[in-house]
Amino acid sequence: MEYGLIGEKLGHSFSKPIHERLAEYEYEITPLTREAFKEFMNKRAFKGINVTIPYKSEVIPYLDEIDEKALKIGAVNTIVNRTGKLIGFNTDVLGFQYTLEYNRIEVDGKKVLVLGNGGASKAVIAALELGKAGEIIIVKHRKSDGVLTYEECKKIHSDAELIINTSPVGMYPNIGESPIDLSFYPNCTAVIDIIYNPLKTKLLQQAEELGKQAVNGMEMLIAQAKYAVEIFLNKEIPDAEITIIHKETLDNLV
Repeated sequence: MEYGLIGEKLGHSFSKPIHERLAEYEYEITPLTREAFKEFMNKRAFKGINVTIPYKSEVIPYLDEIDEKALKIGAVNTIVNRTGKLIGFNTDVLGFQYTLEYNRIEVDGKKVLVLGNGGASKAVIAALELGKAGEIIIVKHRKSDGVLTYEECKKIHSDAELIINTSPVGMYPNIGESPIDLSFYPNCTAVIDIIYNPLKTKLLQQAEELGKQAVNGMEMLIAQAKYAVEIFLNKEIPDAEITIIHKETLDNLV
């Protein structure tokens, strides 16, 4: 494989047509067990890869260099092989920043709930910090240091203004699930679910029913892919391509 995506379960991925629309290379979707992941990374037989759940942090020990932003986040989703040297980056941050800007979602001074605390949540939190969010609350089913449970959150943070789901809850094929009941958060005006398959998760359906702005993860996916291709091929691609590919992708899904 020269270019592609690695992760554990990838049946939901739309990355192949997006990358092949952005660049003239074949992009392979490669699901890996944990043992296969170790073997794959030790071989280094690729030019550029993207990394998704659950390996965004686990790839770090295999890298020779890591971009300062990715190091600070503690998660890598893009790796380029330059003459045998593996260099890690995080384009999820840029992808999420693009999503916020394109949808005109202001985070400055707001109380934000981030659902989930995996590799994707780290990138989202970094983007929120860059946007000067007022308070960032991390929520998960199990309590741990710096993380609240959903029940605790409902009791003490019902005034949250923005909710972002970075967990896989609600992702295909488990489309009937939702990580949170939005009716307990009347001050919330916008909900972002970084899941893109399905395009409208149960969480986003409820957001629309309650009159809240509902944004899925498709723009983030395309934007982070665009920034990854720029790293792979060392060339610039206009941001306008994100909007074009987004429209094409939605048209193809109808």
